[in-house]
Amino acid sequence: MTQTKGTLYKGREGMWSWVGHRITGVGIFFFLLVHVLDTSLVRVSPEAYDAVIGAYKNPIMIVGEIGLVGAIVFHAFNGLRIILVDFWSQGTRYHRQMLWTVMGLWVITMIGFTVRHLMLFLDGWGGF
Repeated sequence: MTQTKGTLYKGREGMWSWVGHRITGVGIFFFLLVHVLDTSLVRVSPEAYDAVIGAYKNPIMIVGEIGLVGAIVFHAFNGLRIILVDFWSQGTRYHRQMLWTVMGLWVITMIGFTVRHLMLFLDGWGGF
């Protein structure tokens, strides 16, 4: 009997895009869960809702917002790539190139969003 050395997953692009897709999906799900719960507070106790919203008006939350948008954008672009791999006859042949295209589009989108978001944030805080 032959014994296989190493692991099944070699840590290549396909595996890391799979891991990233799962992590961003779970993160987005938990954000939506918290969002629905804290928004529903307005019906129970408007004062509690105002307190929660007040806690979100924190300079550290800007990092969370940028991370959330990054997760959504990656999940969306990678999801489109997965659709192409699954339904395009040449998809498996070009999956690496499509992944690097997704990463490039993600970086470009996130640079634009981050700059704009920071400008709005700093303007809202009176230049910090």
